[in-house]
Amino acid sequence: MEGSPTWEPEAWGSSGGWLAPREARAGPSLSSVLNELPSAATLRYRGPGVLPWGMLEEEDEDGGRSIQALAEATQKELQEPHASRELPWPMQARRVHRQSQARDQVALGSRSRVARWALVLGWSKEKTQEGLRTLQPWVWTLKRIGGQFGAGTESYFSLLRFLLLLNVLASVLKLCMTLLPTWVEGDPPGPPGPDTSSHCGSYDPRPQGLIAFPTQLFSLLSGESFLEWSSLFYGFYPPRPHLAVSYLCCVFVIGLLHLLLILHRSVSGLKQTLLAESGALTSYSHRVFSAWDFGLCGDVHVRLRQRNILFDLQVELEEAELRRQAALRTLGQHAKLWSVRVLLNLLVLALLGAAFYGVYWATEFTVQLQEVSYVQQLPLLKLVVNYLPSIFISAVNFVLPPVFKLIAPLERYTRSRQIVFILLRTIVLRLASLLVLLFSLWNQITCGGNSEAEDCKTCGYNYKEIPCWETRVGQEMYKLLIFDLLTGVAISLFIQFPRKLFSALCPGALGRMVGTQEFQVPDEVLGLIYAQTVVWVGSFFCPLLPLLNTVKFLLLFYLKKHTLFSTCSPASRTFRASTANFFFPLVLLLGLAISTVPVLCSIFLIPPSKPCGPFRELSSIWSQIPISISSLSQTTQNFLFFLGTQAFAVPLLLISSVLMVYTLALANSYGRLISELKRQIKTAAQDKVFLAQRAVALSSAQGAL
Repeated sequence: MEGSPTWEPEAWGSSGGWLAPREARAGPSLSSVLNELPSAATLRYRGPGVLPWGMLEEEDEDGGRSIQALAEATQKELQEPHASRELPWPMQARRVHRQSQARDQVALGSRSRVARWALVLGWSKEKTQEGLRTLQPWVWTLKRIGGQFGAGTESYFSLLRFLLLLNVLASVLKLCMTLLPTWVEGDPPGPPGPDTSSHCGSYDPRPQGLIAFPTQLFSLLSGESFLEWSSLFYGFYPPRPHLAVSYLCCVFVIGLLHLLLILHRSVSGLKQTLLAESGALTSYSHRVFSAWDFGLCGDVHVRLRQRNILFDLQVELEEAELRRQAALRTLGQHAKLWSVRVLLNLLVLALLGAAFYGVYWATEFTVQLQEVSYVQQLPLLKLVVNYLPSIFISAVNFVLPPVFKLIAPLERYTRSRQIVFILLRTIVLRLASLLVLLFSLWNQITCGGNSEAEDCKTCGYNYKEIPCWETRVGQEMYKLLIFDLLTGVAISLFIQFPRKLFSALCPGALGRMVGTQEFQVPDEVLGLIYAQTVVWVGSFFCPLLPLLNTVKFLLLFYLKKHTLFSTCSPASRTFRASTANFFFPLVLLLGLAISTVPVLCSIFLIPPSKPCGPFRELSSIWSQIPISISSLSQTTQNFLFFLGTQAFAVPLLLISSVLMVYTLALANSYGRLISELKRQIKTAAQDKVFLAQRAVALSSAQGAL
C-alpha cells in the first residue's frame, strides 16, 4: 500500500495549493509513525466502523479500496453471532448491535419461550423504573436547589425525601398491622379500675370532671391525660393474642424494610464515592469537556447546569490546594499538626462528657421536681418540668455543634473531610444524649437493674412510680419529637427571618454581616437523623409516632425550602455530593443500629407492664411468640423449630461462605480488569505525547527542507 502514490494533508504547499506525492518527500510516513505506537494493536477496541490510524492518508488511487475492505470486514464482524457484551465496542455500538440482534431473532422466530419472557420482563423492569422516577416528588425542586446552592445542600433535601418515604411506609404498616386489628375484633376495653384485683396496682390516666382548655393544651404537648389512654400510646391496646403477634411482628418488619432500603441507598452512594475518591471522574478535563448535557432545553436548565459545574470545579480547586499544601509540609510541621489534632480531640471528648453528664442530671432532677406539690398545682410549670430533659438536650445540641465547626478548620483537613468529622462528633453528641436519657429511664423503671429492690421485687419493675412504663417511654419520645418541631419552627420564624429583614433594611456592611446566612448542611442533616432515631426508638411504645413524623417532615421540607430561597445565600465553601450520598445513609444506619438496643432490651429483658398493653400478664414481651407457635399445627411447629436448629444453621453458614468467597473472587477479577483498563488509558495518554513529539519533529524537518 505504501508503494502506491498516496496523498497527505501535511503536504499542502503554498505553490498552487496541491498535494505532493509521498515519493517527492523525505522522512518516514505518518502510517509508519502510527504503527510504532504501543496501542496500535488495539484498533478493535474502538468499535466497528472506526478507521485505522492513517487510513484517510492512505487511500488508494483507484478510489479507496481500503475503506471498502474495512467496511466489508466490519459487516462480517457484525454478522458473527457474538453477544453484545462480549464485543470490545463502545456502549452505544453495543446497544445498537443488541437491538439489531433482537429484531432479527424475533423476526425469524428463533427465540425460545423463556428468552421471550426474559425480554418482556427486562422491558417491564425498565418501564417500571422509569415510572417510579416520574413519581418521585420534588424532582424539579431538588434540581433547582442543586443548581443554586450546590450539590451538598441538595443532598440534605434528597435525604429528607428519603426519610419521608421511610415514615410513610412505616405509617402504612402500623395502620394495617396495629390499628386495624385493634378495631376489627371489637372496641378495646378501658383501663383497669381501682377495684381490679392485681398485685401490681391500677392504672387509669383518663381525666375526671371538667378540664380547662389550658390543661388540655398542656396535655396535648406532654402526651398525658386524655392522650395517654389513646391509640397513640402502647397502654391503650388490649391483650388479644392476634393483636399482640401483629404488634410485635410489625416492629421487626419495619426495621428489616428500613434496613434494606438504607443499605440500598448506601451502596449506590458508595459507588459514587469510590469513583470520586479514585480520581477517575474528578479531573478538570472531565468537568470541562464531558460534564455538559447537550439535551438541555431552556435557559433555566442551562443556568442550573452551569452552576453545578461551577460548584464542582470549586470543590476540586479547594481540595487540590489543600493536598498541595499537605505535600509541602516538613516533618516538624506534620508533628505540630498532629499535636494540635490530638489536643482538639481531647477537648471534644471533654465537651461530650460534660454534655452527657448534664443530660443524666436533668433526667434525675426532673423526677425530683415532679414530686413537689407546688409544681403539681401549676400546669405551666409542670409542663416545663416534664420538658426539662428535652430542653436540656436541645440546648446542648444547639450550643456544641457550632463549637465543633470552629474546631474543624483548625485540623487542616479538606472540606469534605471536615464535614465528615463534624457529622461524626455531632451525631455522637445527639445519639449518645438520647442513649443517656433512655439509660436514666431504664434506671427508674428497673430500680437501677436490681430486681430484688423493694419497689421492683413484686412485678419486676417499679410499678409504684411508673405503672405503665412503656407508655412513659413513648411519652418521652413524643415530647422529643414535638419539641424538636417547635424548636425548628421557632428558629426559622424568630432568628432567620428577622436577620434577613435586617439585611434588607440595612444595605451596608453591617446588614451584610448580620443578614448573610448559609444553609448549614451538617447541622440540618444531623437534625434529620436524630429525629428519625427518636422515631425508631419510640415507634414500639408510641405506634403512631411514624405518622406524626411524616407530617413533621412534610412541614419541614416546605419550611426549609422557603427559608433556603428567601433567607440563605450559596455556601462560600462546598463539599462533594458523593461524600454526602454515602456518608449520610451510613450515619442513618448507625442511628438505626443504636435504636435497636433499647427496643430489643424492652422486648427480651424487661417484664411488660401488668395493667396495660397487649402483653400484660406475660413474663416477657417475646414470650407471646412461643405461645402463638404452640397453637399452630404440629407440622408448622416442627418446621419453625427446625429453623432454629444447627441442622439448618450449619448448611446456611456454608452456603453463605461459598457465596461470599465467590463474590470476593469476582470482585478481585473485576479489580484486575479495571487495573488493566486504567493501564490502557495511561498508554493512550503516552501515545498522545509521542504523537505530539513526532509531529513537532516532522514539522521542524519540513521547515529545514
